[in-house]
Amino acid sequence: MTLADVNLHFGGVTVLKDVGFTVEPGTVLGLVGPNGAGKTSLFNCISGHYRPSSGSIRIDDAEISQTRPAGMSRHGLARTFQHPALQLESTVLDNVLLGGHARLPGGPASWAVRLPPMVRSERELRAEALDRLEELGLGWAAHRSADELSHGLHKGVELCRALMARPQVLLLDEPAAGLSHGEVDSFIQTIHGLKAAGEITLVIVEHHMGVISALADRVVVLNHGSKLMEGTACQAQSDPRVIEAYLGKDSMDSNDSTDTRDGIGDDAA
Repeated sequence: MTLADVNLHFGGVTVLKDVGFTVEPGTVLGLVGPNGAGKTSLFNCISGHYRPSSGSIRIDDAEISQTRPAGMSRHGLARTFQHPALQLESTVLDNVLLGGHARLPGGPASWAVRLPPMVRSERELRAEALDRLEELGLGWAAHRSADELSHGLHKGVELCRALMARPQVLLLDEPAAGLSHGEVDSFIQTIHGLKAAGEITLVIVEHHMGVISALADRVVVLNHGSKLMEGTACQAQSDPRVIEAYLGKDSMDSNDSTDTRDGIGDDAA
């Protein structure tokens, strides 16, 4: 996926300015920055919830900057949200199956008639959804109502649902927010498994720098809607420009003998 000179304006307010970077296939990119940096706005542009004022967003040879969210699956893109939007009254399995609906053959008419090819596709999709839940340690919850599960488990269900679309690129919006230490460790192992399989490219917005350090091959730091720097997580945490963006120049001047890297991103929104 490649972004080039992405700009976003709301009236006279510039939200994103000339943002660009490339995410190599099969890698993990961490997107970080302090409050108001433009991370969520950029995610919204990539996923079609906002239309950039100018610039290009491409997956392979396809330009997706003007594509609506409902059409993103055709280009191999899926997304999770900071606050999972599940059908709480439905079962966990039914929630996960929603992620694969675009892969079913035909349209509403053939779905209603339920011809043999449709029934066969549904059966295969159901088996795949159960396998995904087992892979993420959620097989036991498949037939439970989603509202019986904790916030952390909701995040796992949403990840399963996104994976059912078989995305080429997956955007994860604060996947570790609200998770316990054990759940964070489990999430990291899940993403390592996806990386090892080489089946997906990931872009992660996350304030938990331990997660970014553990997962990201590259990091892009945004500040005031512009790209501040790009490099490894270690380079980002030690870059004076990044430290200043998070802590402010006055804090840097008063703490120039203190290692502040561990605090970068841990409590930013």
